[in-house]
Amino acid sequence: QVQLVESGGGLVQAGGSLRLSCAASGRTFSSVAMGWFRQAPRKEREFVAAINRSGDSTYYADSVKGRFTISRDNAQNMMNLQMNSLKPEDTAVYYCAARKVPYLKADRDAYDYWGQGTQVTVSS
Repeated sequence: QVQLVESGGGLVQAGGSLRLSCAASGRTFSSVAMGWFRQAPRKEREFVAAINRSGDSTYYADSVKGRFTISRDNAQNMMNLQMNSLKPEDTAVYYCAARKVPYLKADRDAYDYWGQGTQVTVSS
């Protein structure tokens, strides 16, 4: 069992930056792939970024590539999402998610554990 708690959301102006964090409980954190997803009002939850268990392989949605950076610290059971050059269309609730296996995937249905989400609002 893995429990996930996101933090770091807030209100920022377009062009600004935010850093989201995901604190994970459980002794299997370093064995599993992790990801970030987001859901805007009236839209489906969509993939943002994923990272494998060791952190040496990452994958991004085209919409955030070059602006967002996913990372993890297995010693601290933490995962982060550095978001730069934010746009109003990045406004959403951001969710941290974990798989049961080491390999990253972009498919929402491949993730087994989810956090409660943190709101990110980007004003124009």
